[in-house]
Amino acid sequence: MNDLLFDAELDARQLSCPLPILRTKKSLAQMTAGQVLRVSATDKKSPDDFIAFCTQTGNELLSFTQQGDEFIFYLRRRADSI
Repeated sequence: MNDLLFDAELDARQLSCPLPILRTKKSLAQMTAGQVLRVSATDKKSPDDFIAFCTQTGNELLSFTQQGDEFIFYLRRRADSI
């Protein structure tokens, strides 16, 4: 289990691409710089999608783990707006 602290949480389980990323983008846009978002997803391609998303947007992927069929991502909101 990951012990990272987070400011907001998003449940993107049972959603297929591109919905987990789109909802993550919307959630991050409502947060302030430096805040951490915890995302739960079950889409098998979500690790690749979240890595690419963070690379393209400048948000920081702090960690991701897999627990059974579920992926848990921790992202830190970047300094400027998305």
